[in-house]
Amino acid sequence: MAKITLDNLAHSYLPKPESEDDFALKELNHDWADGEAYALLGASGCGKSTLLNIISGLLIPSQGRVLFDGRDVTMAPTAERNIAQVFQFPVVYDTMTVEGNLAFPLKNRGIAPAEIAPRVQKVAAMIGMEDQLSRKARGLTADAKQKISLGRGMVREDVNALLFDEPLTVIDPHMKWELRTQLKKLHRDFGHTMIYVTHDQTEALTFADKVVVMHDGRVVQIGTPQELFERPAHTFVGYFIGSPGMNLFDAQIEGNRARIGEATIDLGARYAATGRVQIGVRPEFITLSTGGAGIPARVSRIEDVGRHKIVRLDAGGSEVSMIAAEGEPIPADADRISFAPEGINIYADDWRVAPQGEEAA
Repeated sequence: MAKITLDNLAHSYLPKPESEDDFALKELNHDWADGEAYALLGASGCGKSTLLNIISGLLIPSQGRVLFDGRDVTMAPTAERNIAQVFQFPVVYDTMTVEGNLAFPLKNRGIAPAEIAPRVQKVAAMIGMEDQLSRKARGLTADAKQKISLGRGMVREDVNALLFDEPLTVIDPHMKWELRTQLKKLHRDFGHTMIYVTHDQTEALTFADKVVVMHDGRVVQIGTPQELFERPAHTFVGYFIGSPGMNLFDAQIEGNRARIGEATIDLGARYAATGRVQIGVRPEFITLSTGGAGIPARVSRIEDVGRHKIVRLDAGGSEVSMIAAEGEPIPADADRISFAPEGINIYADDWRVAPQGEEAA
């Protein structure tokens, strides 16, 4: 396992980048702890795979360094980094059996046959293929081949890091859950440093100790699932994490009060914010009422998703989402929404502003 340090790292696919906009991966300075599981989460084109390929050695960065446990590996080829990587689409040897594919990384490193056999059996059980070890890989389905790829990545115990680039894309939904569970168990049992690229928030939040949220080539927040949900550092995090995502309201703020349209609300704390100021509130922290104080809104539709209801509201021409308990009645004459103070986040030019007196994270 290894601590991975990204030092002044950035990358452009252009030969002579002239501005920050020319960089697919904007400058990063981060330490990723030895033995932790990280997920790189973001929309397509945000720089996730570029960063993973730099860490693995498949891509040399335009600037900066990559260090494993303090050793500079920026120019080192992939083979010298002692990593295992699983790609989005399966890479298997069709002429080999399932057992031969799983054993190949170990045989290639001169591991004794007596050590290989039990390790292959254990990994085959993890991926649900212990009864297919003697089958040739040719003719297997795409999801079966991807399970072999995952198994081959997991079969080695001595790697510095395990890297996964959207490995469950071709796997059926039920097996995705099974394999995520197995990856978590593998991490608990062996403590590998793991980095998992995905655009699926469910995969990221259920797999990782820390989620690295990327947007437009930049890391906008690294945090636990709870931190990302409760205190999104950037409006993109609020939008991307959660279903539905965070509601955003343009506002004017003075101290502990905010004005949204013609309504004034109490923020529960004092803020100093300049630029484009917005209030972010997740659907779970919005309540609906009839008359009195609050922001004028009307119910436009209700979506019953089983465990709860998603109430869609029109607030001055903007759609607002609220989550209500399954059995909670929605008054037909409801015309106001209000926010729970503990669910309020303030943003200036898309970045979170801490309330006065709150310690920096």
